[in-house]
Amino acid sequence: MDALTIDLVPDEGDASGAFVTAAGEARDAAQAETDAALARASQTLWPQRLDTGWQCVSTAAGACASPADLPVHGWLAAQVPGTVAGARRAAGLLDLANPPPLAFDDHWYRLALAGTGKRRLRLHGLATVAEVWLDGVRHLDSDSMFVTHDLDIELNGSATLALCFRSLTPALAAKRSRARWRPRLVSPPTLRNVRTTLLGHMPGWCPSVQAVGPWRPVEMLGDASHAFDTVDVSSRIDGDDGLVSLTLRFVHPHDEARCRAALECGDRVSSLQWRDAYTLTGSVRVPRVQRWWPHTHGEPTLYSLTLQLDDGRATSHVLGRVGFRSMEADRGADGMGFALRVNGLPVFCRGACWTSADLVTLGGSEAQLRHAFTLAREAGMNMLRVGGTMVYESDTFYALADEYGMLVWQDFALANFDYPNDAAFSASIEREATQFLVRTRRFASLAILCGGSEVDQQAAMFGLPPSMRAQPLFTEQLPAIVARERSDVPYVSNSPSGGVWPFSTNEGVTHYYGVGAYQRPLDDVRRSQVRFAAECLAFANVPDDATLRDALGTIHLHDPRWKAAVPRDPGAGWDFDDVRDHYLQTLYGVEPARLRYEDPERYLDLSRAVVAELMADVFAEWRRTGSTCGGALVWQLQDLRPGAGWGLIDATGRPKSALHGLARTLQPIQVLITDEGLNGLDIHLHNERAQPLGAQLELVCLREGGVKVASASCEVELAPHGVQRLSAAACLGQFFDFTHAYRFGPRAHDVTIATLRDRTSGQIISEAFHLPERRIGDRHELGLTVAAERNGDGWQLVIETRRFARFVHIVDPHYRAAQDWFHLPPNRRCVVPLIALLPSAPPDRFVAHASNAVFKADATYPAPAGEVRAVNAISATFYG
Repeated sequence: MDALTIDLVPDEGDASGAFVTAAGEARDAAQAETDAALARASQTLWPQRLDTGWQCVSTAAGACASPADLPVHGWLAAQVPGTVAGARRAAGLLDLANPPPLAFDDHWYRLALAGTGKRRLRLHGLATVAEVWLDGVRHLDSDSMFVTHDLDIELNGSATLALCFRSLTPALAAKRSRARWRPRLVSPPTLRNVRTTLLGHMPGWCPSVQAVGPWRPVEMLGDASHAFDTVDVSSRIDGDDGLVSLTLRFVHPHDEARCRAALECGDRVSSLQWRDAYTLTGSVRVPRVQRWWPHTHGEPTLYSLTLQLDDGRATSHVLGRVGFRSMEADRGADGMGFALRVNGLPVFCRGACWTSADLVTLGGSEAQLRHAFTLAREAGMNMLRVGGTMVYESDTFYALADEYGMLVWQDFALANFDYPNDAAFSASIEREATQFLVRTRRFASLAILCGGSEVDQQAAMFGLPPSMRAQPLFTEQLPAIVARERSDVPYVSNSPSGGVWPFSTNEGVTHYYGVGAYQRPLDDVRRSQVRFAAECLAFANVPDDATLRDALGTIHLHDPRWKAAVPRDPGAGWDFDDVRDHYLQTLYGVEPARLRYEDPERYLDLSRAVVAELMADVFAEWRRTGSTCGGALVWQLQDLRPGAGWGLIDATGRPKSALHGLARTLQPIQVLITDEGLNGLDIHLHNERAQPLGAQLELVCLREGGVKVASASCEVELAPHGVQRLSAAACLGQFFDFTHAYRFGPRAHDVTIATLRDRTSGQIISEAFHLPERRIGDRHELGLTVAAERNGDGWQLVIETRRFARFVHIVDPHYRAAQDWFHLPPNRRCVVPLIALLPSAPPDRFVAHASNAVFKADATYPAPAGEVRAVNAISATFYG
């Protein structure tokens, strides 16, 4: 044997100048290669996504009976998972202002397969009436976009897989039981008979982009001996411990005596047992487990799961992460309420109703989803609702909800209709609901399961008595499936439901639009005694100037493109611009129509300000001490097209003023002010964290925005998960007409400011404002100054003012403000980080920006240059 030569070389990563051997490097390289080989072997165990190489073509309905009839030309490259609309958009062939009725033509997809032997195809979602063909032979039919199909095939070298998506016309014309009511929301009404999303079929507010195509992944299960078929994971709390259970099914049978397996969770490992040659089962107990919490109340702790297999060669396979928590619905002492308890603790649920990260593909990328979750979490939201008019979201969505500590209210994909009650429809729902619950069983964030949206409400509003509007689908079938598959999640029959009328605000779950569509005054929020609002506060929320300029190319308010994006109820003689204008007039005392044509820029700014104020005030009322409300979700989180839609986030991914308004009211540590009329002001302090908080509360009243006319300060102790209510009068210790209710003369002040500071550092934790007069009067010279400065790799603005500045708004063509639409007290330095606006997508893309990080400030990106406005300032202040 030749002698081993060892060359010593310096290790550049070691500052001490230590040496490593070339042989050591060789060993490391060999180990790296081994690890890579094991990783590749592990990947072959998981289903292989068939996501490239697809083509699609569209034909007239019924033109091609089989793949043999398909045209030679006209095929487009297609992404799977994806839709026909997505393929056309990528090819520049989709006009989203006037989308074609895709659901009423036929569409074909094809893909070349290669291999030898038996395989299993898994099709996770085909929208909607679909056929699956292999080499010209029809193997499968599907009539629901919400179910997964398995198809066992045999390959002999090469084959062509074809998917046909047929026109909905025959399914819509099929005879079924007569509907007792027909909602105006959806067109056509016979969509009740078809298991497809209502997105694209609600012309009052949703673009008519209809779902057609393989919108969920198409997979081929691996041919490796250990190839996974299904991985079913569940977790639960058992005393102080966590218990996670696994049922793992393989594609091929195993020699049970030769293959040992174990499940690892955290630092605990437990052996698994063979139920049969295909199936491993078992569980592992984690002592004194850390609970998963919504981010507002604690850490969303997750534990990694690893499968260890040993049949002569030990391998490890990461199975994802799980959380441990308990969820309970609290109906209150009178049995008429609704709230959520997480790990035994009452949680005020606040957030918004989800639409879609990308209406065209119905999916959206992980980056788009992360962007939306980041904005929601930063605003203080802890719940998102996936409504019955939408789709079941991807595993990535629910995994991110787990990671971000975001509760999910999940409707089944049922809304508004009197659904068929025949055996075929019931069987379809059984399969759909079961598959969804099994697929999402591992996710801790799933907090509420709801039968559907506005079904009972529709029937009641048509005048039907309870006996005639009941549907066993919601009262018997779905609750039984939930009890069987996810008994750890509370079930609600419908949203809304629970009152004398299903939509009664003071019982059960409601949809509250008193302030909003019904144009009720703000005091209606308290009068309505809302228990839980699964929808609320729909306004036509105006995007910022950058979106109006980039996406619409205009800010002319009577441009057809503007009105096309404003939501409206079908058949109504008004739209949600009119709703916003109502509050602009009643709260601010301006004439909207006149302001709109005399000063459109100010009209837009006041329109943005008024919805920010309404959002903040309504949620302050619902969060106040003594409120009956257990939670509320704004309709909606994100727009489906650019413009003044219901979304808190616009279609380009930029937050609107409404989201900034909510962020001032929804934080875990929060000071709020409520107007109690002749009783003055109440100050409400919230500490949702698990740690006590010692703080200093400061109360200041200003006249003419800068003259201090009353002030007080006191120390407060906030218990973990504690709330306090203090009277402003008690804090001050003498009479002061905080609300200008007694009117013993002119108002003595313009604004009251409550500031909560950390007792040790003096840092502001939370701040609330009360204006005894909301009307927009004369504008003033505020003495507002702005300076742009670098902050590491980014930029920030330093803003100061000599007089109280109302609704400070930052306008920059290249940046948006991390904090915007806020009030600024006088003589205080305010630092606002700037976030770069990524190049805007074309108006037909509906693509949210992927990054919420501060953009690196370098020579390739311009320095900030813009203006800072305030609604009470006589003019803007420019910088840059």
